[in-house]
Amino acid sequence: MSDLRYWIGLSLVPDIGPITAKQLIAHAGAPEYVFRMDMHDLLAIHGMARTRAENIRTFSLWDEVDKQVASLEKRGLSAVCYGDADYPAALKEIPDAPVVLYMKGTYQPEDRYGIAVVGSRKYSPYGEAVTQKISGELASAGLTVISGMARGIDTFAHRSALTSGGRTIAVLGSGLDVLYPAENKGLMEKIAASGCVMTEFPLGTEPNRENFPRRNRLISGLSMGVLVIEAAEGSGSLITASIALEQNREVFAVPGNITSGNSAGTNMLIRQGARMVTRADDIIEELAPVLKGFIRGETRREVELSSEEKGFCACMTREPRHIDLISRELRLPVHKILDILLSLELKGVVRQSDGKRFYLA
Repeated sequence: MSDLRYWIGLSLVPDIGPITAKQLIAHAGAPEYVFRMDMHDLLAIHGMARTRAENIRTFSLWDEVDKQVASLEKRGLSAVCYGDADYPAALKEIPDAPVVLYMKGTYQPEDRYGIAVVGSRKYSPYGEAVTQKISGELASAGLTVISGMARGIDTFAHRSALTSGGRTIAVLGSGLDVLYPAENKGLMEKIAASGCVMTEFPLGTEPNRENFPRRNRLISGLSMGVLVIEAAEGSGSLITASIALEQNREVFAVPGNITSGNSAGTNMLIRQGARMVTRADDIIEELAPVLKGFIRGETRREVELSSEEKGFCACMTREPRHIDLISRELRLPVHKILDILLSLELKGVVRQSDGKRFYLA
């Protein structure tokens, strides 16, 4: 295996994308030897333009490469190269897989059985509840939940997977040291502790707009299928779904309210042939031939409820409801409602969403 610095160096050469980089490596034998090729040999490679060949011959950012390597080591991060045994096998199925992936945490072989969960940053209570429900079910079944750690649906998908004791992978549109959004710093640490945060962008890369379509192809490429939950027309999530089809991945969508703009994209996907999903089992059944017994059997924990708690649950649904509304319906003071809710949350029966809204788990 060539020195890491040559892999990183090749990834930093201007106008040399992953496909061209792999062509060069296949021709030269290793990244190190790419930089030793003369102009004649470079131009002999099919499709190699003179400007690209000159960029390789004149590459001089070795000080930056050395800074990257040193900073990765100092921060406890890793870089996995395309030729490494622990490079994600799923990504090797797509032609434009990056030659270098930067990681915080670890990628495991079983992460090959992953489902991407994506959706709108401007979510509704319905989208939040559905994301937490289905992502939790997927994680409980042993599937890895993959998303982009953006605000909204992505964040709920990661959190629900963690809460359910499963694995989750976050794919960033920036360097690992440039957290976006900033409020997800704690979430990033939790994901890395039991799963993996990864990016193809070197340290110091800002979350520029053009980075996210590139990130989306990795979210899809790492997965067996993409589940879209709430997406307006023209949403980036629909781009991810389109990429999934190009990568021969399955596309799933959750139906939504026909009067909601956030559901326009998902309802359109269903009309176009995406598998409609209302529970994780819909996805598992569709992928059954590929999973081949991988799915973890569901284990149900018996929960003892008091008569008061049972009565409380009888008026609850999977749709988040504000505590004031619950209080009025049950004719109980808010402080009493909070006591019951706390008990039910600890038992895993009820979950809380933003704005003091609660729903059945």
